[in-house]
Amino acid sequence: MSDFNREMRRKDREMPRDFGLHVIDKATYGTMAIPDKPYTYSVPLSIARYENTLYFHSAPAGKKTELFDQEPLVCVSFVGDVEVPENYTNEELRELLKDPKQWSMLARNVFTTQYESAMVYGKVHQVSDEEEIKLALRTIAQKFTPDKMEFVEKAIEAGIHRVRIYAVSIDHVTAKRKKYDEEGVEMKFQRGWREN
Repeated sequence: MSDFNREMRRKDREMPRDFGLHVIDKATYGTMAIPDKPYTYSVPLSIARYENTLYFHSAPAGKKTELFDQEPLVCVSFVGDVEVPENYTNEELRELLKDPKQWSMLARNVFTTQYESAMVYGKVHQVSDEEEIKLALRTIAQKFTPDKMEFVEKAIEAGIHRVRIYAVSIDHVTAKRKKYDEEGVEMKFQRGWREN
């Protein structure tokens, strides 16, 4: 997407591309937003990534397939780990309550979540090449049923002509994280991240 120029407001929480791909690979689903009128259409999908492409399968008919036939530009959101941090004991929180100047700490560090997310911007299209369809089905199976891979080829053979496969080009990825270290200090500006 050559004209992509959106900047993230919270630069201190922005994460690199490889972190975004990490979130995509471990997320159990992604939610795709597709242009439609009068409302944008949004649908959760079981998505697997192979290199710079997202794959998912679909029934041959329905609202989303009608929209996909137009090969629209889409945005897919993924959420990784989300949890409420335990930065303070209740005893420490009671101490904070004694000083009104400390109350803002409650909103910032107690009533909040740690999270990680990624957003992909790209174009969706139906895959027609049989070899790419097989690759996509293997990729999806590897992500969601890795312990059943010895059976996947027969499943592909039986179902390949009854399934639609769609691909989304990963034209642009953004990623974001809010995480605290063991001392309860937020890990900003990518601190503590390294690709595994």
